[in-house]
Amino acid sequence: MKQPLWGRTYQELQEIVRKEGFPGFTAGQISDWLYKKNVRSIDEMTNLSKKNRAALQDSYSLERSEPVNCSVSTDGTKKYLFEAAGNYIEAAYIPDEQRATLCVSSQAGCRRQCQFCMTGKQGLQANLTSGEILNQIYSIPEWENLTNLVFMGMGEPLDNPDEVLSTLDVLTSEKGLAWSPKRITLSTVGILPGLERFLKESSCHLALSLHNPFPEEREQIMPVEKKYPLQEVLSLIRSAGDFSGQRRFSVEYILFDGFNDEMRHARELARILNGVKTRVNLIAFHPVPGLPWKGSPRNRMEEFQQELQKKGITTTIRRSRGLDIQAACGLLSTLEQVEKKKSGGESL
Repeated sequence: MKQPLWGRTYQELQEIVRKEGFPGFTAGQISDWLYKKNVRSIDEMTNLSKKNRAALQDSYSLERSEPVNCSVSTDGTKKYLFEAAGNYIEAAYIPDEQRATLCVSSQAGCRRQCQFCMTGKQGLQANLTSGEILNQIYSIPEWENLTNLVFMGMGEPLDNPDEVLSTLDVLTSEKGLAWSPKRITLSTVGILPGLERFLKESSCHLALSLHNPFPEEREQIMPVEKKYPLQEVLSLIRSAGDFSGQRRFSVEYILFDGFNDEMRHARELARILNGVKTRVNLIAFHPVPGLPWKGSPRNRMEEFQQELQKKGITTTIRRSRGLDIQAACGLLSTLEQVEKKKSGGESL
């Protein structure tokens, strides 16, 4: 079978060029065609000789896939559905004044089983390749207008570190898209081996999905706490140094009614974050069919925010987007799988 050329880092392209016996500069030419000029076929790489193009076509392909569905919210948010790795995955386009953010998936499903997340209910189906992650960016009509990228879609990015870090390399290297790392944020529940690599190999922003500052309570909704305790995750983040410069660190905190929204939670959250430069994003819970969780009322979210701000922590309440199009992570793909089964087709 032909190997994908799309999604290769410059270093990988150099290895391909050496293997094929092409001149060394050909790697730069191929990278330019792939990521700067966004070609769809090897034949379009016109500054490569016909012989070299034919050799590439014998072993490599530039296969890309368009979204199979797009849901559009009244607030402008768009939820794109793709087929990848034999499954459905999602990407969410979120326009907001001068910003246009794309939320991408790094896995089909997820093994972490967070109790409030529909993606976790699917279980891990596949790790996405760098090409499949980048395809979510390049295959939407708004891709040239994107200002920011967040790895907050389906899956845990640091459970797929090789492909995610390769994607970040393509996005930020001069031989790739040459995006500033300041435009990219990776969100994790705190996978220590992957987090250590990310902090060393990338300078993109980091967001930690925290959701409860008390370990025994966090473990009830996030089983990852048992293997990778929050205390150890925060210790590693502190060891990475000052987050007041190029790289930012933020905390994602979904507020659940009666579970993690009391003032004792706010005070403990402030205590464990003491000494690290961060921003806390308070998130309204998107209702998920079949799950028992309810979001905290707005007045309690504001009280929680005020308590954190009194402790000197910058805190924002994130505006909910795409409520009318199943924008919560994993909802759309799960519904598509259910419909596929109902219609008698094979589930992807």
